Amino acid sequence: MPTPPVGQAAPPGPDPRRWLALIAVALSVLVISLDMTVLNVALPTLASQLQATTGQQQWIVDSYTVVFAAVMLPAGLIGDRFGRRLTLTLGLAMFGLASAAGMLADSPATLIAARAAMGLAGALVMPMSMAVIPGLFPATEQRRATAILAAALAVGTPLGPLIGGFILQHYWWGAIFAINLPLVAIGITACVLLLPETRNPAAPRIDLPATVLGAGGLAALTYGIIESPERGWTDPLVLGTVGGALIALTLLVLRSRRQRDPMLDLSLLADGAFRWSTVAATLVSLVLFGAFFVLPLYFQSVQGADAFGTGLRMMPMMLGLMVAARLSDRLVTRTSPRTVVVLGLGLLAGALLIGSRTSVSDGYGLAAVWLTLLGVGMGLSLITAQASALLTLPPARAGVGVGLMQTFRQVGGAIGVAVFGSLLANTYRGALDTGGLPADAAEQAGRSVVAADAVAAATGHPALAASAHGAYVHGMTVVLLVSGAIAVLSAVLVALRMPAVEPAGPPTGPTAGPTAVPATDHG
Repeated sequence: MPTPPVGQAAPPGPDPRRWLALIAVALSVLVISLDMTVLNVALPTLASQLQATTGQQQWIVDSYTVVFAAVMLPAGLIGDRFGRRLTLTLGLAMFGLASAAGMLADSPATLIAARAAMGLAGALVMPMSMAVIPGLFPATEQRRATAILAAALAVGTPLGPLIGGFILQHYWWGAIFAINLPLVAIGITACVLLLPETRNPAAPRIDLPATVLGAGGLAALTYGIIESPERGWTDPLVLGTVGGALIALTLLVLRSRRQRDPMLDLSLLADGAFRWSTVAATLVSLVLFGAFFVLPLYFQSVQGADAFGTGLRMMPMMLGLMVAARLSDRLVTRTSPRTVVVLGLGLLAGALLIGSRTSVSDGYGLAAVWLTLLGVGMGLSLITAQASALLTLPPARAGVGVGLMQTFRQVGGAIGVAVFGSLLANTYRGALDTGGLPADAAEQAGRSVVAADAVAAATGHPALAASAHGAYVHGMTVVLLVSGAIAVLSAVLVALRMPAVEPAGPPTGPTAGPTAVPATDHG
C-alpha cells in the first residue's frame, strides 16, 4: 500500500460499523416491503369489522401505492440535498406514526388516509435505503451490500401474507400495523447511531412546478391504471386521469430537458448499464404481479387454505430468494450482470410456464416446485439489476437515481396489476357457468370466485362453486402463461441490449464523489 506524502493524512478507510449499519437499513426496507403485502390476507376481516365496501377495500391497498409512486422522485432529490440519513430517519418516524393511526382507525376513510401517509413515508425510505450505500461501502463491497438490501426488500413480499395470516389468527386486525412500531423504533435508533450522513450540497433546489407535475402525473397514472380493470379503459374517469397524467409527465420531461440539474434526471438513462438494469427491474416487477395477483385467492378459495396457511404456502418463494441472494454476487463475479439477469428472467419464465399447467385437481406439490423456482429467478434478476443500477450512479446523484429506478418499478407493478387483473376477471367470467341462476345471483357470482362461493352456499348450488373454482384456475393459468411469455421476451430483450460488461463504477472509497459529506460524521 503506498505511503501518503509527508504532511498529508491517509484517506479514511471503510467504516468498521458498516455491516451493522446495513442491517439497520435492511430492517427499514423490510418494514416497508412487508406493509406492501401484509394487508392482502386481512381484507376480508377489514371488510367485515370496518364495514368497508369493495371500492374502499381496493383503496385501503391502493392509496399506499398511488402516493408511494407519486412521491418517489422528489424524495430522492430531498435526500440528496438535505441528507440521506436525515431523510431516511424522518421517513421511518412518519411511517411509525402512520402505522399507529392505522392501528387505531375506526372507519374505512381513516384507514385509507393512514395508508396514504404510510405510502408517503415509504417513498422517503425506499430510495434513501440504497442511496446511503456509496457513503458506507467501498466500491469493491457495494454490490454485495446492495444484494443484501435488495434481498431484504424482496423477502418482505412473501413474508407479508405469512405474518398477516398469523396475526389475524391470534390477534385483532390492528395488530398488523402494531408490529411496525417496534421495528421502526429499532430502525430509527440504529440509523441515528450507525449511519454516516451524506448529502450533495450542490444538489438543485426543490423545483415546485416539476414536483407538482411529477407527483400529480404519477399519481394520476397509477390511479387510472388501478381503476382500469374495474371501469374499463374507455371509462371517462380512466381516460381523463391517464390522459392528464401523460400530459403532466410530458411537460415534466420537457421542463427537465431544459434544466441543468433537474429532479427527473433523464441523463442518467444515457448510461446503458443503468438504463437496462432499470428496464430489467421494471420488467421483473411487471411479470411478478402475474403470480402475486392470482396465488392468494387460488390457495384460499380453490385449495381451502386460511390466511396463515396461504402465507405458509408462499414460503418456497422466500426459500428461493434466499438461495438467489447467496448466489447472485458469486455468479456476477464469474460471468456478468447481464448473464445473471437473463438467467433470472429465464428461471422466472420457466416457473410461470410450469405454473400455467395447474389444474383444479392438483395438490400443493406442483405449486411448491414452481414457487421455489420463481423465488430463485426473482432474486437473481431483481437483486442483480438493482445492484448494477446503483453501481453506475455517481454518489452525489444516488438518491435521485434510485428514486428514478424505483418509480419505474412501481409504475411497472401498477401496470401489471391492471393488465393481469383485467385478464383474470375477463377469463374467469367467460369460463363461469351460471346457468339456472337468477340474473342478480349470476351477476354477483361473476365478480369473483369468493362471491361465487358465497352465492353457492346461500342458494345451495354446489355445482356453481365447482364451476367457479374451475373458471378461476383457468383464468390463473392464462395469467401465468401470459406473464411467462412476457418474461421470455424480457430475457431476450435484456440479452440483446444490456451491456455485457459492467463499466467501471465510481472511485473507490466510502465517500467517493466530490460532493459527499465525509463518512466520519456519525451525528
